[in-house]
Amino acid sequence: MTKEFKYITKIYYEDTDAGGVVYYANYLKFLERARSEAVYSLGLSNKELLDKEGIIIIVKSCNIEYKKPAKFEDEIQIISKINEVKNSSFKMHQIIKKNITIISEADVLLVTVNKEGKPVRIPNLLKKLIS
Repeated sequence: MTKEFKYITKIYYEDTDAGGVVYYANYLKFLERARSEAVYSLGLSNKELLDKEGIIIIVKSCNIEYKKPAKFEDEIQIISKINEVKNSSFKMHQIIKKNITIISEADVLLVTVNKEGKPVRIPNLLKKLIS
């Protein structure tokens, strides 16, 4: 079963370049916010995972494809799907849509690390919720 999470946001002036188009690096911020909201929707928080489980979820790699632009005051939806869970990592596919049109897609490899930045097993609590 693939876990799916949805997050909706609006494009603000600060997200755009001089032409009113979303600056390419800001898509990474939208994807990060959607991943954080996915954690919150599971009844957890990144701070709680650090304080109680001693882990941080970090991005190891991200492959993003830009298909169409988002512009000032557009509303976008980010759909995040967990495709694979391993011992200390999981893969997520994220789609950014404007209305029904896919404007960007990303494949993200996430790793759980301890406070020193060393990879560690995904805690059972989190693994159960994302598997």
